[in-house]
Amino acid sequence: MIERITPVILTFNESPNITRTLERLSWAGEVVVVDSHSTDDTLERVRAFPHARPFQRRFDEHAAQWNWAVGETGIGTEWVLALDADYQVTDELVEELRRLDPGPDVAGYRASFVYCVSGRRLRGSVYPPVTVLYRRDLARYVQDGHTQRIQVEGRVLDLAAPILHDDRKPFSAWLRAQRRYMRLEARLLRSRRWADLGWPDRVRKLRFVAPFSVFLYCLVVQGGLLDGRAGWSYAFQRMIAETVLSLNLLRGDLGFRKG
Repeated sequence: MIERITPVILTFNESPNITRTLERLSWAGEVVVVDSHSTDDTLERVRAFPHARPFQRRFDEHAAQWNWAVGETGIGTEWVLALDADYQVTDELVEELRRLDPGPDVAGYRASFVYCVSGRRLRGSVYPPVTVLYRRDLARYVQDGHTQRIQVEGRVLDLAAPILHDDRKPFSAWLRAQRRYMRLEARLLRSRRWADLGWPDRVRKLRFVAPFSVFLYCLVVQGGLLDGRAGWSYAFQRMIAETVLSLNLLRGDLGFRKG
């Protein structure tokens, strides 16, 4: 199965991450990297790997970028492994990919994630499972708030082995991204009826509740207290992100156009 898979990665200023990610993809015949005109040395790092094929496309939104990366870069394999630049493929997952034998009704596979802080694996996180492996001709991305959601025509099964999420970019870069993401997320939440929301988004729409709830959830329910400083760091990080979202919702209540 593994020879029928092409990993695809989107990048923008991913110098702290991309080398580690590509080192874990030495098994692939080729890796497609679509860069959004990085201003650091991301592309130079990509070109250090002979099996990586770099492209550049001006970023407009995540769904459009992914659809272009999968559909317009000349990928020849049936299957695509869609990865963020801070995803680390584990040895266990590579071995599982080798053994996969999907039937004709199987169109994709979901992976769970182990969140890492500076390389230290946490016991839990709020990061949900994501469909990362799919038949190229049976999948398409749509925009959903600040990020993309994939639509797959067929059965989607679960992979047993996880992917590591290990972002080493500076905190300032993370905070800039959250400010941008949460403006879009607030716009999406305001556009949806209460009855159409799942319980996590209902909590988020309450404004004041979500930041403290996610902080306690990460520390207590997900075991962050046992992860030491890494666990505390992650809990504070998620609380900050939800606070930014709540502020955007409140600003929308007050009539600020950009929420």
